[in-house]
Amino acid sequence: MTATAYLSQVLQVAVALALAPILVGWINQCRAWLQGRRAPPLMLPYRTLRKLFVKDAVIATNASPVFRLAPYVVFGAMCCAAAIVPSLATDLPFARAADAIALVGLFALARVFIALAAMDIGTAFGSMGARREMFVGFLAEPALLMVLFTASLISGSTSLPAIVDALAHRDFGIYPSLAFAGVAFTMVSLAENARIPVDNPATHLELTMIHEAMVLEYSARHLALIEWSAALKLFNYSCIGLALFLPFGIADGSDWRALVGAAPLLIAKLAAGGAALALIETLSAKLRIFRAPEFLGTAFLLAVLGMLVNLLLGS
Repeated sequence: MTATAYLSQVLQVAVALALAPILVGWINQCRAWLQGRRAPPLMLPYRTLRKLFVKDAVIATNASPVFRLAPYVVFGAMCCAAAIVPSLATDLPFARAADAIALVGLFALARVFIALAAMDIGTAFGSMGARREMFVGFLAEPALLMVLFTASLISGSTSLPAIVDALAHRDFGIYPSLAFAGVAFTMVSLAENARIPVDNPATHLELTMIHEAMVLEYSARHLALIEWSAALKLFNYSCIGLALFLPFGIADGSDWRALVGAAPLLIAKLAAGGAALALIETLSAKLRIFRAPEFLGTAFLLAVLGMLVNLLLGS
């Protein structure tokens, strides 16, 4: 690996850290426009993070070290995922660790720690949110793995850079297996990022919230890290979707000219994806929590169907 590749790796993580809050702000703006409301400022998530970082943290007296450690572990896991997912380039030092199974494991690690922290204080809301989060997670992770395995069957590897290289340099063609996998991935992404119809990130109602119920006891820098981690998770899922289904424009890690050209193209694709997500949320209704298994079960079946189409038809 050359020094340029290591600089590209650092640049990719820095871009993820910078763009993740803006992506959340862009989605909130699009939702407001579609609903006929006055849109909040695009940089509002940055202002919220800055305000939280300068405040003093309030921690419950019965909080264990797990409660204090969880925000840092979750944030670190999302940063590692941002380094693994090929958002700007493929030939990077983390390419050897860019395995699809390891990536799902990072998401699972973050989920486990935030659930443990939510139960640590012993509040009713925290325990309820942790149970719901694990309930959604154990249904979403198999579907996500099936989506990644469908792409790996086409490329012959579970390495994300290898998958991107194989899909980006193939002749143009219509792959029914990727169509099924794309629908399944969209459904999983909505569930994993606490978006409508599975969850509503803009509510604190007891009967509907999942993610918000787990972070009610956090404040100041701890809450800032969790909010930043949630934005990074949405950014990572968006980049996974772009890498699997729109892999064009992703550069080689040692080519600075292609890397410079990949950044604005990534921003354009994220803007289009954020607008599409806002449209889906505006047109969808919040599901009851007991309907989540049907929603994610459908995603799993679609992902498995994509694998079967690839195995049987080779397309």
